[in-house]
Amino acid sequence: MPPTQQQFASDNYAGICPDAMRAMELANRGSAQAYGDDQWTVRAANAFRTTFETECELFFVFNGTAANSLALAALCQSYESIIASDIAHVETDECGAPEFFSNGAKILVARGEGGKLTPDAIRAFALGRTDIHFPRPRAVTITQPTETGQLYSLEEIGDIARTCRELGLRLHMDGARFANAIESLGCSPADMTWRAGVDVLSFGGTKNGMAIGEAVLFFDPALANGFDYRCKQAGQLASKMRFLSAPWAVMFETGAWRTNAAHANACARHFADQVAGLPGVDILFPVQANAVFLKLPPDVTAALHERGWIFYSFIGDSARFMFAWDSDWARIDTLVQDLRDITGARPSPEQS
Repeated sequence: MPPTQQQFASDNYAGICPDAMRAMELANRGSAQAYGDDQWTVRAANAFRTTFETECELFFVFNGTAANSLALAALCQSYESIIASDIAHVETDECGAPEFFSNGAKILVARGEGGKLTPDAIRAFALGRTDIHFPRPRAVTITQPTETGQLYSLEEIGDIARTCRELGLRLHMDGARFANAIESLGCSPADMTWRAGVDVLSFGGTKNGMAIGEAVLFFDPALANGFDYRCKQAGQLASKMRFLSAPWAVMFETGAWRTNAAHANACARHFADQVAGLPGVDILFPVQANAVFLKLPPDVTAALHERGWIFYSFIGDSARFMFAWDSDWARIDTLVQDLRDITGARPSPEQS
């Protein structure tokens, strides 16, 4: 079957990056012990601890739904609750998995600008009701970058973490695009997580160029007690674990995890710069990672679809375009030109 033309509907559309593919090929040579008792998993664990500058406990799972849901379940009892943004992935796109794996912990949602939580919103839930009829707040989850592609600054994360400590809450970070946030902020993984007060991180590998696999990092080892059993019970304990862990090891060692994210972020900025100011086209949110949300007239949306472009429409009825490690500059420019043609924009200075 011939390859299809590249689309920008999701960074999940991208293939496996060369470093991850090479790692899997290397891991495929010979045999290895199962269930994580292999040298590739040891190598990956060491790479994580070096990268994060701490002796964290870490686990590999197959996908982001499992990473987030099992991590939150480890923080909550069934009669407790999790404070999240109203557009957080754990609320809108996990099919109730956090509630399922926690045996009923309730997600409490707060509205916030750009999908962000604030200390005031967290405090309102934590202190609003303390009677036995209300599910006691126990955890907070923030998405970095948010579902609108915006970033929490290190100061914002620190403020939220201090609020959580004040209120006796644990802080989880959904980092499905963690690498994009790190590259955009230009900070260290340690500074954006445990040094800022994050207790648990779900670190996305799939959107960063891997075939499959996410990591769950506990910066307080006590919180990881029994998490290996949770993974097994949830069907997330890979027997051939080396194929989940090897790409992490190599991509940390070569720096590909950051190179991939930097390219994706640069593509998003390039696209946004090229379409800014087109007639009827509005960029809804600041472009801070690898996502661009456009507000388009219905006829422009229809015309793009007619020209074969695939994209999702959600969050403010916008068109979302996502860029990945393999996004092709020429293909991006084709999309830009189609938008210019459809909107009747004058040629750019480079084209005239």
